[in-house]
Amino acid sequence: MHINKKYFAILSTVIGTSLLLSACGSTPTNSSTSAPGTTTPASATKKSDGPKLNFRLAETHPADYPTTIGDKKFAELVNQASDGRIKIDVFPASQLGEEKAVIEQVQLGAIEFTRVSTGALGGFNKQYEVFSLPYIFDNDAHQWKFLESEQGTKLLDSLETSRMKGLAYYSSGARHFYSKKPIKTLADLKGLKIRVIQNKVNIDLMAALGANATPMPYGDVFNALQTGIIDAAENNYPSYFSSNHFQQAKNLILDQHQRVPEVLLISKVAWDKLSNEDKDLIKKAAQESVKTQKAEWDKFEKDSEAKVKAAGVTITDVSDLKPWQDAVKPVIEKYRSEYKETLEAIEKAKK
Repeated sequence: MHINKKYFAILSTVIGTSLLLSACGSTPTNSSTSAPGTTTPASATKKSDGPKLNFRLAETHPADYPTTIGDKKFAELVNQASDGRIKIDVFPASQLGEEKAVIEQVQLGAIEFTRVSTGALGGFNKQYEVFSLPYIFDNDAHQWKFLESEQGTKLLDSLETSRMKGLAYYSSGARHFYSKKPIKTLADLKGLKIRVIQNKVNIDLMAALGANATPMPYGDVFNALQTGIIDAAENNYPSYFSSNHFQQAKNLILDQHQRVPEVLLISKVAWDKLSNEDKDLIKKAAQESVKTQKAEWDKFEKDSEAKVKAAGVTITDVSDLKPWQDAVKPVIEKYRSEYKETLEAIEKAKK
């Protein structure tokens, strides 16, 4: 009986220790430990050494959307590079919440990773509102030349002041207006209630075009169009199609008013707990996933265009963008002093 009690006490201690380690979110896989102040030689370190980590990545878009595919490629690359030690589960279709709520959770460290629009980030980091300025990029090539520049990297790093760490940019194409009633010219925007991502630049942009900005979560747009709360919205081809917004707003005008990139990021809380080796591994995987995301974006954009055309959407091309660009110049000038360095770098990227 005495032996059984002793055995029971030992077993309880082992179980309690295991539960404590699980609650911390990691389980050491290497039984050997170094003395305080010493460093394990690089030659003795394996990818599978260190704690096992399980993270979550929140995504707004559906499972087959290009950004989600990029997220999954990122998670796959991290898992491979760590020999299965680091696992990232991707939760698409706003399972963990809409972008604004998710960003707040990432800041707290409750969610480790997310992919969000730079439009949404503008409400958390002032520097990201620059991407909502209209017509600052001529095309996708111009935008990517800037994003891959020193200033583009500097913007990613600036997220640390907002308790996040930028890992990579993802493609999102050009944004256009779509509506319940036909929009054939700039004048047709007058008085329309248009859903926008909530940041002050977007609100000023709509005012410059004579429309009324109506900020709301992305997931609420379909019902808002259906019930007449809004008259129109704006987004890229893939989002217009995958969200089924084309079913409620069958008029699309290709005005290309914005090119708002996406950002893959990690909570600063989670980032600061990682070893230098794991930080390098994760950053490299994020950058490598961009190639997959960009390729998927190009395919999905063409496919979305074909499908909305087949669904009977009326598409109006804008042959002369100058009247649109002239109408929004006051918005750019209003914010030029705030984003002087970034706007100069964007202009330089045209050359």
